[in-house]
Amino acid sequence: MSQTVSRLNVERREYSHHDVVELITQLQALYAQIYGGQDASPIHDAEFLPPRGALAVGYVDGQPVAMGAWRKTGDGTAELKRMFVVDGFRGQGFSRSILTWLETSAIEHGITSMVLETNQNHPAAIALYRSVGYRDIPPYGYYADNPRTVSLGRDLVPADIYSM
Repeated sequence: MSQTVSRLNVERREYSHHDVVELITQLQALYAQIYGGQDASPIHDAEFLPPRGALAVGYVDGQPVAMGAWRKTGDGTAELKRMFVVDGFRGQGFSRSILTWLETSAIEHGITSMVLETNQNHPAAIALYRSVGYRDIPPYGYYADNPRTVSLGRDLVPADIYSM
């Protein structure tokens, strides 16, 4: 059985863009299903504007199907946020494409390491990040005290990013 993988067109967007708002609504519904509640960590639109951050939306035939963002958290460090692919478009490598775009963007803005928080209830996310070199780091951030939180990070090396 063959599967056609649609081409993903990745575009930078602002946090308030209507496609981002729709994808975040779907992501929050997924969080409620997986974690029993929505993500309550503080988010400010300006955190995702260059040079402090970036947000990307992936489109297939003009339809928004994937997104992700990074925001600067310290000198040379950024946090990955809002990684999401719409159900029905998963398993086609779109998360990896968004992640590559985000890491490349971060490098272009002087970021040398990326960190993220996820949760043991989201094994697919953990598998994705580990498959591209993210490793356990000390707990940090809004959910640091939650025993199910998984904190991961990696150094951003341009050669690694472009070979994913």
